[in-house]
Amino acid sequence: MRSTLRKLLIAAVQTDTVAKLVDGTWRTRCLHCRSALYISDEGVTSNGATLEHIIPQSWFEKRAAADLIGDLTGPDDVRNLALACPRCNQGKGLNHDKAGPSNQRAREVVQSLFAKRQARYNTPDAV
Repeated sequence: MRSTLRKLLIAAVQTDTVAKLVDGTWRTRCLHCRSALYISDEGVTSNGATLEHIIPQSWFEKRAAADLIGDLTGPDDVRNLALACPRCNQGKGLNHDKAGPSNQRAREVVQSLFAKRQARYNTPDAV
């Protein structure tokens, strides 16, 4: 696993109020289905946890997504990152991310997930 991906996974889990560090392993829940996810304190996943870009990376290039992006500094802004199980992350990618920001249902799903992430967000200073 690339070191950049490990750093993003750690940033996402460290700023998640649901995540707890127990014996060197972060324990949290999928943003979508709430299934248990585990990540070592080095950023290695043990049960397939994936990095979820809530507002899809490809949407950052689209004018139709400008209102969703707001003051995010880019797709890897920690406020846009969450952890998801592979099934949920792939499902979102195939259905909603691919549809694009002009699709009303895709926008609703992304807005809902972004609100859920913000409710679970701890500023890095609070960690």
